[in-house]
Amino acid sequence: MDFVSIVRVALRALTRNKMRSILTMLGIIIGVGAVIAMVGVGQGANEQVQARIAAMGSNLLIIQAGSRQAGVVRVGWGATKTLVPGDEAAMLKEIPLVQSAAAGTMSHQQVISDDNNWGTSIQGTEPSYFDIRNFTFDQGTSFTAQDVQLANNVAVLGTTVYLNLFPDGSDPVGKTIRIKNLPFTVVGSLVPKGQSGMGQDQDDNVYIPYTTLQKKISGQSWLGNISVSAASKDVTDTVSQQITNLLHARHRIRPGQGDDFTVHNLSDIADVANAASSVMTILLASIASVSLLVGGIGIMNIMLVSVTERTREIGIRMAVGATESDVKRQFIIEALVLASIGGVIGILFGLAVSWLISSIAHWPVDVSVISIVVAAVFSAGIGIFFGFYPAKKAANLDPIEALRFE
Repeated sequence: MDFVSIVRVALRALTRNKMRSILTMLGIIIGVGAVIAMVGVGQGANEQVQARIAAMGSNLLIIQAGSRQAGVVRVGWGATKTLVPGDEAAMLKEIPLVQSAAAGTMSHQQVISDDNNWGTSIQGTEPSYFDIRNFTFDQGTSFTAQDVQLANNVAVLGTTVYLNLFPDGSDPVGKTIRIKNLPFTVVGSLVPKGQSGMGQDQDDNVYIPYTTLQKKISGQSWLGNISVSAASKDVTDTVSQQITNLLHARHRIRPGQGDDFTVHNLSDIADVANAASSVMTILLASIASVSLLVGGIGIMNIMLVSVTERTREIGIRMAVGATESDVKRQFIIEALVLASIGGVIGILFGLAVSWLISSIAHWPVDVSVISIVVAAVFSAGIGIFFGFYPAKKAANLDPIEALRFE
């Protein structure tokens, strides 16, 4: 018989016991659907983490002042006084792969408007910082390089601060806020960025010129950090090493001495997060695949029952000229059809579950075409694999004994 005829006979055999066939396919349906939904959840979570890390800035490296020891007490990161504006200037001048840089320092202060106040982080920085971190302005604009040079009292508000100081939603640009009893003119507010990849609220900040923070609020002459944008993501490791070598020379750090700074490469953080998400996706898919295995065992069980029920039919076919290969192919295709129909329904089931997860739980779900194709191929493979033994058993039946079977 040709392939089409074999498939037609297989469908006829399966429809004789509709309920049994449906129950057999149920394992494949649940397995394929679970694999698609779990892989979609894993990929969606990975993309969300990557997006949050990318939102922190393009090709970003953060050079942070190191720790220091006062007697027997070790003071934490950011406590050294060796990171200075001259280091930033040297990076821009001597490392061609450094696209831009922004000096930074920080203080926690209470910010007061006419009727409201809010405790937040005061970030001293430069205008280039907003480009490095991919910040977009909702209202107004950034302060200028001249504001940094003159240490002017100007401020840019993050969304969280803006909503707490101006809950009525009024335009903050041109209004006055007070930081440590000093009046600051608001020149702009930012579009919300949400949480960073490390769970920090990127909108709960006020940005002012770092010179203003140093001279009028903190009294410090050193920097807490320098944000650097490399020319591309591919060269961030090279830039990180070049910055390390430059600061070793500028800070006179001899071989064997501990660094008084730390270079954080966000590309490395993204790679680690991607690896962790991939492991979680594989784990979820592996757990869901157990259902496919159970479905395959169900197919084998039903096909063995079918061989027993159709022993006389098999004997008749062999008596009229069917070969062992014909019988074997017949039962393998029946198992394949059973698994394939279950796989198609399972794909639809998986897409529906993914949509429900996204709509009800509001989890990010990304169902890729590759996961659908793999699930479909895998379900067909399950049918062939678990249908082979029953098919071989049917093909090995003795035609004389099969004809005598009642």
